[in-house]
Parts: sequence; C-alpha cells; structure tokens
Amino acid sequence: MTALYAASGPVSSDVTREDEQFAELLPVTRRALLHRVAVGQVKGRMPSLVGAVMRDGRMVWSAGRGEVSGEVPGIRTQYRIGSITKTFVAVLVLRLRDEGLLDLNDPLGKYLDTPEGGEATLAQLLAHTSGLAAEARGPWWERTDGALRPELADIFGERPQLHPAGRLHHYSNPGYALLGALVEQVRGESWYEVLRREVLVPLGMDRTTLVPEAPYAEGWAVHPWADVLLPEPAVDTGRMAPAGQLWSTAEDLCRFAEFLLHGDDRVLAAETIAQMRVPETGPQEPGWTSGYGLGLQLQRKEGHFLFGHTGTMPGFVAGLWVSAEEGTAGVALANLTSSFETAAVAADLVRTVAEHEPRIPEPWRPLELADPALLELTGPWYWGSTPFALRLCADGGLELSPLGPGGRGARFRAEADGTWTGLDGYYLGETLRAVRSADGAPGHLDIGTFVFTREPYAPDGAVPGGVDTGGWR
Repeated sequence: MTALYAASGPVSSDVTREDEQFAELLPVTRRALLHRVAVGQVKGRMPSLVGAVMRDGRMVWSAGRGEVSGEVPGIRTQYRIGSITKTFVAVLVLRLRDEGLLDLNDPLGKYLDTPEGGEATLAQLLAHTSGLAAEARGPWWERTDGALRPELADIFGERPQLHPAGRLHHYSNPGYALLGALVEQVRGESWYEVLRREVLVPLGMDRTTLVPEAPYAEGWAVHPWADVLLPEPAVDTGRMAPAGQLWSTAEDLCRFAEFLLHGDDRVLAAETIAQMRVPETGPQEPGWTSGYGLGLQLQRKEGHFLFGHTGTMPGFVAGLWVSAEEGTAGVALANLTSSFETAAVAADLVRTVAEHEPRIPEPWRPLELADPALLELTGPWYWGSTPFALRLCADGGLELSPLGPGGRGARFRAEADGTWTGLDGYYLGETLRAVRSADGAPGHLDIGTFVFTREPYAPDGAVPGGVDTGGWR
C-alpha cells in the first residue's frame, strides 16, 4: 500500500452560527487533525482510514489515508460500521415509544413472541442490562451467513440468559437482534426498510445501506507479524443484522452526529435524543468515566463528555464520538479486523478541535420577561449549614450550585404544575418544589425530601427533626 492521503475542507455552506468567521478551521488545527489521522493509520497498520469532523451542524474537515481499490478513500467511501448500527436501531425503538406504540418499561414479551429475553424490559435491552449472552450461537455469526440462523430461536445457544435481567451491564448482540425483530413486529416490515424510510431519507443519509454500494472498502485482516493482508468475508447476517450490519460513510455519519446533538422533529425530538445520553448503567455522579445510555456509549475523556458508539465487523472498525459542549463530532472508519486505534482517532479529533479552537459561546442576553415569583427563589439557600446558590435560567429552569467544596448541584426543568424536575446528578428525576409561607414568600425548597432554607438551620419548623431552640452557640 502506498502512503496516499487526501485532505478536504468544508463540503457544505449550511452554517447557522452567528460567528461565521470562525466556521472554517484554522490551518494549524487542520494540520493537527491530519497528523492524528496519518499517525493512526500507520500505528494501527490500517489498509485505509477516513477521518472527519462535524462542527455546528456541518462537516468542516475530512482526510483519507491509504487506498481503496487504488484510490484515496473519501467522505463517500462506504465502510461497514458494525455496532454503530445499534444506535440506529435504538432510534427506531424510541420512535415507536414516542408514538405511544410501546413503553420502554414493558417486557419485550408483551410485544414479541420470543424464545428468550422476553422478561427483559425494552429499556434493559437498549442499555445491555437484559442479562442475555454476548454472542449468537456459533459458528462465529459475523463471518457466517444468516441463513444458518433463520429464526429468532436459532440465535440462542445453550446458555442464552447469563444474568438476571436488570442486574448488571453485559453487552449483548442477540439483544439488539431482538429489538430489530420488535421493530419488524410493530411496523409490519423489515427493520432496514423502516430505518431507510423513517430515518435515513429524512436525514439525507443516502450512502448508509444494508449491503455495500460502490465505492466501498474491502475488509481485510492484517497479519500480526508481517505487513500482509487477508480478505475477510462480508456476509448478510440475517436475523443478527440489527446488531452490526450497516455500511456508511464519513459524510453520512457526520449528518447522524448532528442529529444526535440536536434531534430532528421528522425523526426524534431533541428531548428524546437527550434521554438517550443519560447513563442507564454505571454511576451518574460526577467523576464517572464510562457508561451506556439508550443505544449510546458514553465516556468522559480528558475533561470531555463524549457520546456515540464504536463498531467492529470482520475487516472493519469504526468510531463516532460527539461532544455537546463543543458542538463537535469525530468520525473514523477503517478496513481491518481489529484495531483499538480507530475509536481513539475519532475521540482525538474532537479533542484536537477543542484544544486548538475552543467553542465560542453564544452571546449572553438577559431574559425578556422575568416572573417576580421566580426571581424570589434565586440566591443563597442552605441545606443544613451547607451553602448553595439557585439561579434562574433563560428557559425557566433552575440551576442549583454548591458555594463551597462538595455538595450536590443539578439543573432542573420547569414543569407545567409549577415544580421542577432534576436533569442530572443525584437529583436526576427528582422533584423540586418551592414551599411558600402564608404571606406567599418562599419559605423553603423541597428537593426529593431534602429541605433547603434561607438561613443555616433556620428555626422556622421546616428542617426535618427540628432545630435546637437554644440556637447557635
């Protein structure tokens, strides 16, 4: 293989940010991105590698290294994306949920006649906590024709259920085969046709397909001790296809990354997309480093919260990581069987842009209207003797922040009934209520039974257990 590469700039003029003068990446940033892709291709011994960056709604950079059929691969060269397919399937399931056709807390068996996994809830299947085995019954399903497993019963081996449902995170490819079958059961047609019509076409992803369409990369195994290649088979995996069959391109995955950032009302609302990014497994306290949401992998890396997915199939490795804070995504696609370098390249593309060109925040603007009743809630509050500050946000929500070391902060969404719901951290899903005194003034805050008062241990009867009548001494 010759050390060919091609680097490109923006492929779209669809810029929506006010600071359009910063839409183009600086030359030093572009060189750093190219260097990371070039080093990744050499270090990973990849026959070819395509990297791309999406920022603020459009692809702003891409580069290809190596070659595919004698040409430098580009943003429309297809690669198999493996388990990134699972995120697409999750989008289909959540569309059904949003339409009221199913409930994520219901067991799969309510909707699908399945020999295994029927007791697991849909949410557990999406988050890989169903307890099902990691792989389908042998032979190696990713390299053998799906005709060997024509029915759902054929994908399960002797020990299909390894753990009680809901007990722990155990990655399961058969679990997503079941979710694909669920989509087919509810919609009455193949999961891929549903995906194409309801997701791919609205998002303009015309190069994401179930089977390859030229130009596409051939999958290779790279010899561990010699610089030689062996072709890998690219079979139709049949019932297991929802776990990892899709082919896509850097250009299409940049479009998908923008969707995972902001949603699209034709596909999924932004609120539902945000739910996908909430850790379903693993701790949700500050400091956690990895987890899994509803069809999305989550990680904290070098101060950045990233969400997306990685994928492997024989001959292919893919990575897609998105940063909401930076409005940036990194895509990396390679055609070799095994390489941990590919996902790292995708994450490092995001990091590189953030380090060289940190996002310019939107201008601060005051609220157009300020409800006096809400303004009364702002300012210092105390949980016991620990000080907190409560701020009113532009969207009518509230933000609670500790004023000293320690303490649990959180953001809260305003509800129609005058309460607020926690959006993150310890108070995720908990209700904040402002309890007012007889004269209508804010008396105390109740957050899931935790009481916050205007004074440290205010002696007004609000603190559970009471306050010593002798006062501070």
